[in-house]
Amino acid sequence: MSDRIVAVGLLSARDLERLGSGFSRAFPVDEVPCFGEPLVAIDDADRQMWRTRDQECLQVPLSIGRPGK
Repeated sequence: MSDRIVAVGLLSARDLERLGSGFSRAFPVDEVPCFGEPLVAIDDADRQMWRTRDQECLQVPLSIGRPGK
């Protein structure tokens, strides 16, 4: 049975320290070729998500009290 990828994350050096020596498969971003484009795409998608969320919040009327009261 082969190992399958179950998660991908961006971690700081401090995060890696907290994970300890048992976490051995980290690949530094600055050592991976062509990683800049995916990072830009992630940042763009994150900005768009927050922009959409903020716009939706502005369109929802604020109510005082609990719903249905």
